[in-house]
Amino acid sequence: MTEHIGQDTGTPPAGNLTDFVYGVSDQSPLKVEVAINDEGKVILFHNKVFKNDLSWLEFDLGTSKLDFILDDGEVRDFGMPLDRSVSKHMHNTHQVLTVLLDDETGFAKEGNFIPLILHQS
Repeated sequence: MTEHIGQDTGTPPAGNLTDFVYGVSDQSPLKVEVAINDEGKVILFHNKVFKNDLSWLEFDLGTSKLDFILDDGEVRDFGMPLDRSVSKHMHNTHQVLTVLLDDETGFAKEGNFIPLILHQS
């Protein structure tokens, strides 16, 4: 599943990922993909650098909604529920590998493990 998020041309984005990363434009959208590797581990790929450090991710098992929680406590919504094929792997996950991809080559530049908190709505 890939989510491409571009700039909002009406009102400034509030509480979404586009205001959490550098360099988003119509010509260079934010691309985020949540994937599962061969071992069933959750990996979140993204092509833009985060402006603030991520403290943790939260996943709602009932709604399949993923939120990004920043160091200052602000919440950024992923923007859409995760697909069921991905959601089922979240149940037994305690951390997610976030991987920054080079915008031009698509190769991995760096990766960090981020804690995942699960809850049920």
